[in-house]
Amino acid sequence: MSSDWEHGGFGIYVHWPFCEAKCPYCDFNSHVVREIDQLRWLRAYLSEIERYGRALSGRVVSSIFFGGGTPSLMKPEVVAGVIEAIKATWPVANDLEVTLEANPGSVEAGRFRAYQQAGVSRISMGVQALNDPDLRRLGRIHTVKEAQTAFQIARNTFENVSFDLIYARQGQTPDAWRTELNEALALAVDHLSLYQLTIEQGTAFGDRYNAGKLRDLPDDDDAAEMYKITQDVCGAAGLLAYEVSNHARVGEECRHNLIYWRYGDYVGIGPGAHGRITLNGTRHATEAYRQPNAWLEAAERGSGDKLRDDLSHDDEATELLLMGLRLSEGISLSRYEALAKRVLKPSTLAELVELGMVAQTGDRLVATQKGRFVLNSVLSKLLED
Repeated sequence: MSSDWEHGGFGIYVHWPFCEAKCPYCDFNSHVVREIDQLRWLRAYLSEIERYGRALSGRVVSSIFFGGGTPSLMKPEVVAGVIEAIKATWPVANDLEVTLEANPGSVEAGRFRAYQQAGVSRISMGVQALNDPDLRRLGRIHTVKEAQTAFQIARNTFENVSFDLIYARQGQTPDAWRTELNEALALAVDHLSLYQLTIEQGTAFGDRYNAGKLRDLPDDDDAAEMYKITQDVCGAAGLLAYEVSNHARVGEECRHNLIYWRYGDYVGIGPGAHGRITLNGTRHATEAYRQPNAWLEAAERGSGDKLRDDLSHDDEATELLLMGLRLSEGISLSRYEALAKRVLKPSTLAELVELGMVAQTGDRLVATQKGRFVLNSVLSKLLED
């Protein structure tokens, strides 16, 4: 009998928590330090891989993802050591995807060649904007010229290259976003992650916003227009919105993120990393210690995990819905029902179909483009008792 996680697959996430500078909008677990004992970090990663390998032996790894932080600050031998350990611990798919996040300012041709030789097949680059004044406002330490150079190095080295852009930035108009998006597409990118700027509490931007000092943010109407432009321009260029914020040519979707959205199992290694693992028929949520030194010391003692919580079938069904409706392919209703032991309320489904927020074809439930724009409201409605 198959486990539910097999619908989504199995991957490994490795978190590198260090950056050269902290961006004011960022609420990720990233830290700026002067010195890093990278070989000590490698040993800790290897210890965690060994621990998880004992618990989850025999699974086929389809994706490895180095996230951060700025993983392109990792020494190539550290990346190589992690990849080698994973391959020695689990069988891997013939088309294994290995992604490494990079910031343009940390890109060197020689280092990228070393990553490629280590087994990295995909680069995800944090470009964020294609004009220098906005890059400075976002706290980025690279220029547009450096981003373009870094992209070409990546394009010449790796099978697949993605980059991120943020829209609805200070002072940005819909027309300016359309122009910038066309500039991005002209670089012949395979995959784009396009995020609306959100002001997170606890960040420098959050503090400025609370003090009334983060001015000229686009209003809701302009932000909605930018979202529509994103769908139209990317769709016309052949980069379909396979997920709310992610666009790719057919076959170039990020397989690691698909594991999350299809609600597979994934191991989370490194400070603050989250995971979902199924053991003896029960899915568990894992979370590692967040502070780098606390995680490092805990991993050296035998486990970097701060907690491991059992998830009920109802929890699983809710997470399947929350993750799966982000995808253009949607979810299987029978899979949801098998986890939840109930059906989604027919009257609620009928109402959302009538409003054009969701569509149902046989066993598949998908959020429409209109529904994905207000997905949180759609999900809240579906999850009402």
